Amino acid sequence: MMNTTNQFDITSIRNDFPILNEVINGKQLVYFDNAATTQKPRIVLDALSAYYEHYNANIHRGIHHLAEKATAAFEETRNRFQQFVNAALREEIIFTYGTTDGVNLVAQTYGRQFLSAGDEIIISTMEHHSNIVPWQMLCEEKGCVLRVIPINEDGELLMEAFEEMLSERTKFVSVVHVSNALGTINPVKEIVAKAHAVGAKVMLDGAQASSHLTIDVQDLDCDFYALSLHKIYGPTGMGVLYGKKELLDAMPPYRGGGEMIKEVTFEKTTYNELPYKFEAGTPNIGDVVAAKYALDYVDTITKPIIAAHENALLQYATQAVQEIEGLRVIGRAKEKVSVLSFVIAGVHHQDIGVLLDQQGIAVRTGHHCTQPLMQRFGITGTTRASFAVYNTMEEVDRFVAGLKKVVKMLA
Repeated sequence: MMNTTNQFDITSIRNDFPILNEVINGKQLVYFDNAATTQKPRIVLDALSAYYEHYNANIHRGIHHLAEKATAAFEETRNRFQQFVNAALREEIIFTYGTTDGVNLVAQTYGRQFLSAGDEIIISTMEHHSNIVPWQMLCEEKGCVLRVIPINEDGELLMEAFEEMLSERTKFVSVVHVSNALGTINPVKEIVAKAHAVGAKVMLDGAQASSHLTIDVQDLDCDFYALSLHKIYGPTGMGVLYGKKELLDAMPPYRGGGEMIKEVTFEKTTYNELPYKFEAGTPNIGDVVAAKYALDYVDTITKPIIAAHENALLQYATQAVQEIEGLRVIGRAKEKVSVLSFVIAGVHHQDIGVLLDQQGIAVRTGHHCTQPLMQRFGITGTTRASFAVYNTMEEVDRFVAGLKKVVKMLA
């Protein structure tokens, strides 16, 4: 059963996630790879199953009962996302295949339409490859200049350097709200305000932030905000791009096909209104429908309660791993979400991941799609443990004991 009160009952919450009963290599699963993807509660799994069992149909154009029911459920999810990020208008919510798709949409539509040779685009050292490569591609095509905000040893942006970069040549800023590799929470409201002061538009990559922090796009005043549902206890292959209506109206379509049109002749095509202009083809209907229930689940527990639990886990784990000789935490920002990234002297991160998996403990190892960030710290990768609402202190104890066992085996 879904947890139905604001009282934090970890047993009840864990019972909502069937996968936590899995046994891996003879051990009860400890899942600490939540920054890559979160597990899904029963209410989301049931919603997905109910769609395919009872009202599977294509949406928007059908007049029969199943199509109308599917359309209503699909659009109700859009309404929920409007509330979730506090968008002013429901048509400012564009369904995508994830954060990567949202960044590419903006780069290939707004970027192509409004940026030109010599214009400067600013990103940061801690960006995921998904918020680096699309802008590099645009720079190569349009002759724009890509600039990068440096960070300090704690994994925090050097805001003075950012301010020095800003000029009349700055046309676009795209930065991560929360680092997937470090857990750093960036001062994005300040970034938006400073960028707007020189006339630049701002996009925020909210893939990591959206499951931990309350998102208010009107308060942030960002121009675009992208997120992925699979990191908010929802399905994979489904995300949202928020954009200010006046900007979305001015941008050309991203893909051509059905749904994004009003009228097609061989001579000319006229495009649909928002948000459908950017939603070509049959969408990921079942996962969009189920996504609403993921948001409902999070809101039932509430973000502040989830964040408090996750932060307690992070503080406990960060303190506990200090007992391990040669371990160095990568990313010690004052403001962090529940990501613990580290290296151990003389031990390869991949070996750590393999040996922890043999103990039923799932962590992420490698560069976390942030190779430039790893280069900044002079390493090839880290071991990353990331915590979610269903994790426990007892699991942290198993993880730390497992790490000690790994170090002893490889010493």
